[in-house]
Formats: sequence, structure tokens, C-alpha cells
Amino acid sequence: MNALNHGSRSRTPSRTYGAAALALFVILSTSTDLSGATFFQADSTRQDSIVRLPTITITATRSETDVSLVPQPVTVLDWRTIRRQAPNTVSDLFRDLPGVDVTGVGVNQVRPSIRGLRGQRILLLQDGIRLNNSRRQQDFGEVPALVDVAHVDRVEVVRGPSSVLYGSDAIGGVINLITKSPRREGIHGTAGYRFSSQDDQSKGTANLNGRFGRFAFQASGTVRQANPYRAPAGQFGGIALTADTTVFETGVDDRSLQGYLRYDFSPQNQTYIRVEHYSADSAGFGRVDNDAFGSSLPFIQILYPDQQFNKVTVGHEANGLGTLIADDLSVTAYFSDNERFLDINVFAGFGPNAPPGAGVESNTSNFTDVETFGFRVESQKFIGSHTFTYGIDFFRDRSRNTNSNVTTVVGFGPPMIETSTLPLIPNANFRSVGVFAQDQIQIADRASVVLGLRYQDVNASTIDTPGLNADNIAAQDRTVVGSLNGIVEVINGLSLIGSLGRGFRSPNLVERFFNGPTPEGSAFQVSSPDLEPETSINLDIGVRYNSGTVSAEGFVFRNEVRNGIRIAPTGDTLNGLQTFQNVNVDKLRYTGLELNGTVWLPKGFMLHSGFTKLNSRDVLEPLNPVGESFSTKVSGGLEYLGLQDRVHFRYGIRHNGEQKDVALTNNPVGDVLPSFTVHNARVSVLVFRRGGHEHHLGLQITNLTDALYAESANVSFFRPEPGRGFTLTWDVVF
Repeated sequence: MNALNHGSRSRTPSRTYGAAALALFVILSTSTDLSGATFFQADSTRQDSIVRLPTITITATRSETDVSLVPQPVTVLDWRTIRRQAPNTVSDLFRDLPGVDVTGVGVNQVRPSIRGLRGQRILLLQDGIRLNNSRRQQDFGEVPALVDVAHVDRVEVVRGPSSVLYGSDAIGGVINLITKSPRREGIHGTAGYRFSSQDDQSKGTANLNGRFGRFAFQASGTVRQANPYRAPAGQFGGIALTADTTVFETGVDDRSLQGYLRYDFSPQNQTYIRVEHYSADSAGFGRVDNDAFGSSLPFIQILYPDQQFNKVTVGHEANGLGTLIADDLSVTAYFSDNERFLDINVFAGFGPNAPPGAGVESNTSNFTDVETFGFRVESQKFIGSHTFTYGIDFFRDRSRNTNSNVTTVVGFGPPMIETSTLPLIPNANFRSVGVFAQDQIQIADRASVVLGLRYQDVNASTIDTPGLNADNIAAQDRTVVGSLNGIVEVINGLSLIGSLGRGFRSPNLVERFFNGPTPEGSAFQVSSPDLEPETSINLDIGVRYNSGTVSAEGFVFRNEVRNGIRIAPTGDTLNGLQTFQNVNVDKLRYTGLELNGTVWLPKGFMLHSGFTKLNSRDVLEPLNPVGESFSTKVSGGLEYLGLQDRVHFRYGIRHNGEQKDVALTNNPVGDVLPSFTVHNARVSVLVFRRGGHEHHLGLQITNLTDALYAESANVSFFRPEPGRGFTLTWDVVF
């Protein structure tokens, strides 16, 4: 339950401009086609002769396009970048990217945030198919950990709305996890092992793939065991840890399996099936004992004892059809089953005037099973300078839930116990169908525009639920969104970019239908079936430059979210508890600046840097703090790739500036999110190569200075990041 808090905001222009100057001095960031670029030695006799190949993206336009030609801010991280960074999960790749942050801690629960928007306002895709779950809370979108990073070939991040192509939830941006598939004839594979000292993590990975004529196959799997990590001693705002401190519920025992089969009827026609499984035990929200920093806040433990995710995807792709209505056609159908158990344990004392140890303890257990069926049919037609993309997508979530709650009052004689198995959310369906069309027009040799339009129909309805006698109810949203993007090359290598788009997000099942006491037991939330969808209008204006040795871009943006959904008090009480309800009340405005780029230096060195400045404002209630990320972020790195790609080294630094526009009332951190700086270094060595057989050894040291810090969304419920530690990786390719 989020209460409404009000506070003042102030700015420190000198620090902001200083950070921007620093970012420009180092020449912009690890992003777009820069960090995802592909390198190889063009001449084995010259170790400083590095050639950069174009980086291709498909997420922004739904057709293979050089990132430098995409009229939107896009980041692509390819498999080489993923291997060299050796991230814990996909989400760890986002920490240094301009405009992108993370929320959550540990191995399993870290999620992305884009331009200050997070949770269900970010759309998570796998191979172009949505992973978002309509049963999740507004601020907690689906976890990218469902797709293990070992299975990922590349990650594409689109900053800004993409609702025309992908429908609901893409208000802040889109993240597409593109998985590996067989590429070469014969049998090939990879194997790897990872150990990290912060959490005593041990992880093994294996992949076997091959192609034989018309058939292709792949089988891969991972097994991981990680313990809760320890945060270092130190000072973070008003919080002081005098010794290294365990951050509980940040470990996990998880497993993932993936199988893939494809048959090529011809070089232009392929049919495939992909089967996936992910399971995780003992993952949690993360917490530090209040006694570690002298806090009197309530004890809150959020734990996922078990999560099971299974998915089957079948598809057919046809190219070069040459028919009147389509040249290319793709048809994808999928079914997934997402089961999770959630335990929330809360203890709140009654204060100094009550008997010692007196308080109320609430233990809530919830089981949720969401079955999703969906399909996407998409066609492309090439006519002269036009590339038409159009299609239809559909999905239906069927959610089943059970609840159990035990509330115990202690300190006044024998414990007073009250139990309930009343479901807080009824079983429900969430159905969405949309039709979309887009035209990519090459209006001149150096200029192109992309126009798009979507009509969306969303229906959410409750169904018969054991234990509930209420009548079933339904709600419907009908929405039209559009976009207009353009890019023009004004001189060789220098392009101007403009992007205007409207996004939307339909309220999920929790926002509409939750009815009951909140998990911590301090308030009562009533259902809100009449919620309207959130909408956004986003404008990006940018410049992009590419030459032989410098690649850089900068964007200014303005994203305004209307009909923003917020929990608000109703002014009533129920059973002695104040009641709250989700309402369409917010008009949120996010403005900012993003700079990023890379300079290629002699002898295989590269210099990366980036800068992000973000302002957030509640237009209707300017005193209501809405900041959910740090106000500034500066990242930089020195990278070396040499000795015929046998040695890779990177030293990186990230500084996040303090944030005053944030609600931290009664939080021991204070009224301001403190700034922090973190250093990381990694080296990887190709220790053996013969033919297609390679062995890579990597060593990474994170948080070199052993600083105590927390990412922005992890401060109000204080969950610091790990202290200094090292990670060893061993990868075999054959």
C-alpha cells in the first residue's frame, strides 16, 4: 500500500551541468549500436586494425534495420557483449545504459526501468512475443529472469512508447530478449561455469545445437544455486551499517531448460517449435534486518517459495512470397503457464506506549496460476519505396488464485488470532486483441519516415471463484494509438531524428479487482472496475553521428502520462481500517536528456561514456514527489580488445546523482536519495583456440571501492547492493 506523500523539490544546476560536461568530455556512452557492435581483426598483421560491422535491430520497426538508420533511440547488446560482461541476469546489462535503470535485488527479482517508468509501464518481450503478466502489481512487471541470460543471443531496448507494434504496456519502452537459434551446419555447442563470491553462487550452463540439411535443433539448460549476498559497511544517507550485513531473500535455486526444432521446407519457408521451462525456489524481495541500522520500521518479508514457468511456441515464417498482399509472412502461436507462490510476513509494533513486544503480525500466502494463450500474424509488403507492415495479435490470460491470511495480535495476554481464506482477487480473464499497420517510407536517399496506427480492444472480467459469492463483473477498453518517426541525414554520417508516439496501458487484474486488506494489514483496498487506461504522448528529438572512429548520439525527450493510476484514500473506513482505491488521477510528465557514444582509439582501445538527465513531475499536484530514478547518471568505460580478439579488458565507472523529488517519508535514509559512484573491472582471455574449439576464462571485480549504495527504486524499502566481490567464468565453444 502506497500512501500519498507530499514534499518540496529543488535542483542543483551546477552539479547537473558539471555531470553533463564530464559526459561530453569523455565522448558520450555504452549504448545503441555502440555497445552491441561486432568487431573483428581485419588484418592479422596489424593488431590495431579493428573493423566495426553494422548492428541490426528488428524490435523498433519489425524489419531488419541498421541501428544507425532507426528513427528512435535504440540499444542493441549482442552475444559478444553479453559474454564479455558475464551478467548475473539480463537485467544487469541495463545498469550502465543511458535512460535505463533497474529495480529489485538479487538473482531472480531484478527488473528494468526506462526513463523513470517501471513495472507494467515497460513491455518485456521474448522473440517479439510479450512476457508481461496481467496478474502482476503495477510497480512489479514480469521478471526477465524467466529467460536465462545463457539462452539470449541479443537484447534490444527501445526507449519510448511502442504501442503501435506491441499494444498495451509499452508506455515507457520495450525490451526484447532474442534467444539463440542454430546457425551452422553440423553439431556445435557451448558449456560454461560461473562462480561469484558475493553470494557464493555456482552456475552451470550447456548448449547443444546443430543443422543437418533441412533440420535444425537446439537443447540448452542452466542450473544455479546462489545464497543471500552481503552488503558492505558504510554510510548511505542517514543509514549507517557498522559491519557487512546480509541482504536476506536475495539468493535463489533455479533451473532452466529450452528445446528448439526447425524444419526448412525451402530457404524461404521454415516451421519451428520451441519448448521452455524455468523454475525458481526461495527467491525474494530482499531485506535487511532493521536492527542493522537502528530502524523502527515494520518487519516485512516478501518471499517467493516456488515459481514455475512453462511455455510452448510454434511458428512459421515465409519469405519472398510475391503475392498481391504479402512478400513476407510470420505466424506465431504460444501457450504459457506461470505458477507462483507468494508469502508476505509483516510485524508492526504498537509503539512506545504499548507493552514490550506488543504488535500485530500478518502472514499472507497466495498462489497464482496464469495460463496464457496468444498468437501474432504479421505480414510485410514491399512496394517501391514503401515497406508495409501489418497484422493482428491476440492473447488471453486466465488467472486462478487462492489466498490464506493469518493475523495475530500479541502483547495483550493470549494471542488473538484471526484467519481468512477469502480470495483477495477473484479468478479472472484478461483478453486483448489488436490490429496494427505501419508504413516505412524511403522518401529520399537520405531521409525516411515511419507512420503507424493500432486499434486495441481489451476486456477484463471476473469468473466464478470458490469462496466468493459476488456477481461477476467485466470492464472493457478500446484504444487507438499512432506514431510518426523520421530520420534525415543532413551531411555524411550526421542524422537528425524525430519521434512522436502515443502509448497506452490497460489496467491489470490487480488494479481492477483487488478487494481486501493490504498485505501489511494496515489498510483496506477496494476494487476499481471502472478504471480507464493510462495513455502517454512521447516526443523525442535527437541527433546521431557515425564516422570511422566516433559514434555518438543525443536525445531530448518529453513523455506525458495521462490518466495515471495511483492508489488513493477514499475517506472511508472498513472494520476500523482506512480504505484505499486505485484511481485515474495522475498526469505525470517526464523530460530528460540522453547522451551516449564511443571513440575508437589506436591499438584496439575504445572509450565509452554516457549521460542521462531526468526530471519527473506530477502536473496536477506539483508538490507530490514522483521521482523513481536518480536525477542524473554518468557512465564511462575504457575497453581494450586486442591480440586477435584473444584479450578483452574493460574498466567501468557509474555515478548516479542525488534525487530530491522522491517520497522517502519516515525512511532512515532521509529526504533525499543520496548519490553514489561504483567501479567495476573485467578481463577475459581466450586461452585456447583450434578450429571452432575455444576456451575463454574471465575474471570480474565488482564494486571495487566496496561502497554502500542502493539503486533508486530499492531505497524506500532499503535493499543495498552487494559489496566488493569477484566473479570467475569459464566458457567453452565447440
